[in-house]
Amino acid sequence: MFFECLKKEKRSNNIVIYGLEESEKSTSELFQNVKDIFKRDLDLSVEQNEMNRLYRLGKRNENKHRPVLFSFTNGWKKDEIVKNKKSLKGIFIAEDYSKEVIEKRKALLPQLLEEKKKGNIAFMKYDKLIVKGPNTDKRKRELSSSPQSSSTNNPKKQQTISSIKTNRTNAFDLMRTRSNSLSGGSNHNKL
Repeated sequence: MFFECLKKEKRSNNIVIYGLEESEKSTSELFQNVKDIFKRDLDLSVEQNEMNRLYRLGKRNENKHRPVLFSFTNGWKKDEIVKNKKSLKGIFIAEDYSKEVIEKRKALLPQLLEEKKKGNIAFMKYDKLIVKGPNTDKRKRELSSSPQSSSTNNPKKQQTISSIKTNRTNAFDLMRTRSNSLSGGSNHNKL
């Protein structure tokens, strides 16, 4: 269990980029290609000091492009890219998971699609399927009446609030009178 957490934490700042043409001759060229894509499609600049590692995965294959592993030094930049990944053109981005987690996610995919067809809110979080009730927008709220209209309905409450405000004493005025009375009649100077 402890090693699972370490593996998960090690991969937490990584993304895997699929579909990126394999034309670079060095890691710096690969970084420049990725940087240009993020700037063009996401309007997000990635600097070299934000990159921990960047390399192609697997053995070279003439028929298809190898995926790219991009490891960030901080999680917020990675999260920003993953959040806006639908804006990317020509490439696909996924989070970096172990082989076991990828297999579990593949097995859960049909169930995820079925739940979405039913109209439920469903998504995968790591290797678990999360299903929430039907897709209803709970952010809408009922219109309430304004405070002015409610004060006309309840004048006693308004009267109580205004009387509390008039009976308040200013704490600074109270302290000024106390400090003046203490300094005026002091016998400490005679000692």
